[in-house]
Amino acid sequence: MKQVTKINVLKKFTGIAWVEQAIANLDLILLDHSHCELKAASTALNFMFRYPAHTRLVRELTRLAQEELEHYELVNQWLERRGIPLAPLNAPPYGATLKAQMRRQEPDRLLDSLLIASLIEARSHERLGLLAAHCPDPELAKFYHGLMASEARHYGVYWLLADSYFDRDVLEKRLDELAIVESEILVNLYPEPRVHS
Repeated sequence: MKQVTKINVLKKFTGIAWVEQAIANLDLILLDHSHCELKAASTALNFMFRYPAHTRLVRELTRLAQEELEHYELVNQWLERRGIPLAPLNAPPYGATLKAQMRRQEPDRLLDSLLIASLIEARSHERLGLLAAHCPDPELAKFYHGLMASEARHYGVYWLLADSYFDRDVLEKRLDELAIVESEILVNLYPEPRVHS
């Protein structure tokens, strides 16, 4: 299997089973990718509503939300090209299981929220890289390759925000704990093809 650059925060690398499942179900992966981009924009907006006094967070996530919506539109153009209608999908346990780890009291909630968002973006970067490396459609592979850098940047935005609001030692300890949970969620392949399954 072709490898992509490992994101240091991830504890385990995605295996060949996910790649094979994704490539065999590209239309479903594209539809799920559309959902992921919209959720990512919503996540950024939710941060802005919850923490309006955090000026740097609002500024950074305004740009990020705009970019996620641009990606949503680009993915939807691919859906239209391939004749895939927008439709609801069952969510894999990935996001809900990660969010269940979130502590409820501030400032712990802010730290956990930023780190969970960072982990999701890091995994997105890795998986889009695998799609770019293995997709049999050269144009779609090029599209995924083009999105990889954005996902890495988004991971970095959330990590840097966490680093600006919290002590580095506290951040790294909690990130390590959450990254272990993140990798454990993906040990068993979700039976329905998803970007995060």
